[in-house]
Amino acid sequence: MKYIILTLTIAALTSIILGFVLNVDYQEKLIGFGVAGLFLVVFPLFSYYRWKDRNVKEYMLTKENLDKMRESQKDRKF
Repeated sequence: MKYIILTLTIAALTSIILGFVLNVDYQEKLIGFGVAGLFLVVFPLFSYYRWKDRNVKEYMLTKENLDKMRESQKDRKF
């Protein structure tokens, strides 16, 4: 999965750079496909790859987590 994300990122960035460098009729399409590829394909794949084995409840603001944060703030000395 890591190599697929890396390959798609390089392809999208190459498309964007070629869109700026080349003087062809479809240079706007190259830039557009590169940007769309980054935001519609690469970023969701990267997000899934990084979050697939994590517990989401650890990052939610529940009553228990808020109490833990308050306790840790009380223990600190500024």
